[in-house]
Amino acid sequence: MRNISTALLASYLLFVSPVMAGAGHDHGSGGHSHGPISSEMVIKKAAERVKSMVESGKLDKSWADRKALGVIQETFSSEIEWVVTFKNDQVSDATKQTLYMFFTLDGSYIATNFTGK
Repeated sequence: MRNISTALLASYLLFVSPVMAGAGHDHGSGGHSHGPISSEMVIKKAAERVKSMVESGKLDKSWADRKALGVIQETFSSEIEWVVTFKNDQVSDATKQTLYMFFTLDGSYIATNFTGK
């Protein structure tokens, strides 16, 4: 029985080619882009994240309609990141009026805080 199983496995491995992405593998314009995204795209992602955080109760509802104040690329520990800033004067605590969102250059979310660090 063991010899039959071994023979079947060996035959299977010889006749079935593994499925792997080759040199011509492409997802087109909507695929897995791992290159840098534009400042406009990171602002859009940040706005969506703010909306999600408001809906989940992590941010006050007064943040819901805030537009991005600015976006810059900044270096942290030798890594360049997108930093998107939002301002909300309706917040009484002055230290919580500016929200900073951090993204990798390819648009992956990193963190949100009120310090910018």
